[in-house]
Amino acid sequence: MATAEAQKKWRRKKRPVKRQLNVVARALIHDYLDEITESYALKGKGEAVTFSCFIVKSLMQQSEFNQEAARLLSVFSENFQRDRELYTSSRCPK
Repeated sequence: MATAEAQKKWRRKKRPVKRQLNVVARALIHDYLDEITESYALKGKGEAVTFSCFIVKSLMQQSEFNQEAARLLSVFSENFQRDRELYTSSRCPK
């Protein structure tokens, strides 16, 4: 583990471009992130989250001038809204 001073130095240097995101997620989401990591040769779950954000942002941009992208984004959004308890609630089974 890095020393406290080394951590402070890293944070000072990276703060303008990087922030840590600690998120508690269901085991299912961790499994999905592992699958995405393996499927797309990523470096870990953090990069899988970044890749997933990249994909969604790309769909949002494409949807501005591509009807099929807009349709897909709408379908994905509606499906997530309908099933969000599956992915976010701690009461649901894995």
